[in-house]
Amino acid sequence: MYALGYPIIAASQVIGYLLTVWTWVIIINAVLTWVRPDPGNPIVLALDRLSEPALRPFRRWVPAWQVGLDLSPLFAILAIQLVQRGILPILERFGRELSR
Repeated sequence: MYALGYPIIAASQVIGYLLTVWTWVIIINAVLTWVRPDPGNPIVLALDRLSEPALRPFRRWVPAWQVGLDLSPLFAILAIQLVQRGILPILERFGRELSR
């Protein structure tokens, strides 16, 4: 079991880093919607493509308010934080127990 612990720890840390990057992509994309950049810009297109999978489920559940306020980035970031602070520590603790 010793050999299984370290890959689990490493995987949980890599997933944590990727989720942090994804959180920043969502934040940057949300801020960019306030300034209305050129929709044909490759950076804007890449940010949209990267953040849309996280935002789509929340856009179905929480419609935009009448004033056009989209709360889906907030809920997506909360869900990512739930995974980072709730599930990944359990996975890392499990890996540390296997590596003893």
